[in-house]
Amino acid sequence: MGEKTAASENRRNPGNPGLQGKPGERKERKRPEKPLLLVSACLCGQAVRYDGRSCPVPALCRLAEEGLARPFCPECAGGLPTPRLPAECRGSRVFHPNGADCTAALEAGARLALSLCREQGLTAAVLKENSPSCGTHWIYDGSFTGRKTAGMGVAARLLRQAGVQVFSEREWEDAVAAAARASTVSLNGRGTDQAE
Repeated sequence: MGEKTAASENRRNPGNPGLQGKPGERKERKRPEKPLLLVSACLCGQAVRYDGRSCPVPALCRLAEEGLARPFCPECAGGLPTPRLPAECRGSRVFHPNGADCTAALEAGARLALSLCREQGLTAAVLKENSPSCGTHWIYDGSFTGRKTAGMGVAARLLRQAGVQVFSEREWEDAVAAAARASTVSLNGRGTDQAE
């Protein structure tokens, strides 16, 4: 048989950008057109935590570098500076240790996170556990003594209520799988490989 051409190879593997060009020639992988999931910016190595530090998760940093994750900090987006006083939830409100109520800033950041998810079609988020904004299962109890309680941060709660699946940094693989599944379903509920 004749020599394989790049065009014939691409027809058989249209979703594989690595097979563009001459046979045997390796091309750089294309970046996705849009990210698959929202990720707390501190988990992607951005120094946005209250103490001016980050808590990077190498796999999430790579996803952000590849364009598959969209780093976002609800607290910074809501107007809080970095560094800043720590904050903890007490009921539906969030306070600094000096008693100042910072609920409005966290709620504003949560709304911006939700807007971003809607604008970019993000259906899953990996959020920093224990955070007053991003905690998915656990938050600090408001006593500023290091005690945790079951609960969700302000942004995590709003995202979940709006139908965005929220995961902690320990569950990032589940988040990637959920986002990948959701990205294969079109807005009308049919798989993208089905005829319209």
